[in-house]
Amino acid sequence: MNGKVAIVGMGCSVAGVRSQCSQEDLLVEAGVAAIDAAGITSADIEASWFGCTSVSANHALLNFSLKLGYTAMTKVSNAGATGADALRAAYVAVASGAYDIVLAAGVEKPTDGGYSDFAEGDPLSMGSSAVGADAVVGEFRPPVHSALYLTRYANAFAVPPERLRSALTKLVTRSRRAGARNPKAGFRTPVREDEVTSSPLSVAPLTVLDCSQALDGAAAAIVCSVATAKRLRRRYIVVEGLGVASGGLEGRVKQSYDYTSIPETRIAAERAYAMAGITDPAQEIGHAQIFDLTTAAELLAYEDLGLAPRGKAVEAVLNGDFEPEGRIPTNTDGGLLSNGYQAGAAGLRQLYEAYLQLTDRAGERQIPDLRRSVVHTVGGAVGSFTALVQVVGRPQ
Repeated sequence: MNGKVAIVGMGCSVAGVRSQCSQEDLLVEAGVAAIDAAGITSADIEASWFGCTSVSANHALLNFSLKLGYTAMTKVSNAGATGADALRAAYVAVASGAYDIVLAAGVEKPTDGGYSDFAEGDPLSMGSSAVGADAVVGEFRPPVHSALYLTRYANAFAVPPERLRSALTKLVTRSRRAGARNPKAGFRTPVREDEVTSSPLSVAPLTVLDCSQALDGAAAAIVCSVATAKRLRRRYIVVEGLGVASGGLEGRVKQSYDYTSIPETRIAAERAYAMAGITDPAQEIGHAQIFDLTTAAELLAYEDLGLAPRGKAVEAVLNGDFEPEGRIPTNTDGGLLSNGYQAGAAGLRQLYEAYLQLTDRAGERQIPDLRRSVVHTVGGAVGSFTALVQVVGRPQ
């Protein structure tokens, strides 16, 4: 796949409580922008993959919205990894030669359901007959997952509580500052350190501001061969590496599972880096988009992605390594903390920022001389996740 697949156009809706818009409206907002950026028409799209976790939404929603005709179309639903998994299918379709120009799009509109806590169903453990460990973790929600891992991590590496809290707070304030510079972000107001530490406790040690909120949004990408991208004469980026790993409940059945790392992220990253020819990600990656469903999830991901040494993520954060002017600027669009959680669109929305950065369209957020980005997306439940890691870069 390395060097064979290009992203030639992307679009992204404004995130937020979009009560005046339907899912179709959001798909039009993102999809038309992607098609226009690629310099094509909907008639040029040969196949599509549509990410959405809503049971009521099928492929026809995307077809109706963008008028794609009688083309091949597939719905993808894979929890938080849904949007990224739609992209993966599009990449493989183009790399295999089955299609030349395809679309990956995703949407989610959780705020229509009133109160939303972005719960991800876990059919393996949430039944009324669950016993043992499954009965304990079956009703966990993402902040609880994160707090479990974070507490174990801090204990294993003897991280003082005040140092841990300072690192988490730094991640929140950085992401919210970035969101203030992103016109498509859902939260565009920076927050102070004292606002983070004094916000209501979600699950110790995480406060409400440590957790992303469920917001509406959509994103889309036009994926094609590199040869076609050159012919279209539009700015594009190339897929250098892709890694995917899914767990099998190891965290619930293996006593050796230590809850200080997400092995699926580590394995997916190893596979993506191998495909991209990367041997030292901490030196060869210039920008990261990390799936910060919570600040705890982001903290652990730095180590699993090889961007910080094992047990040293807290120090790396406090040293400013992942600030806009740091060693590896991270979540420069504000991440999920500013853009909200949209399972169907999240992976695509994360890639959108890498696309903007690598095509010099990020405005005041632009990272100078950027060569390569890593995009990390996760879905699933405690002790068993699906992780997708993408490495994208400028054309050679």
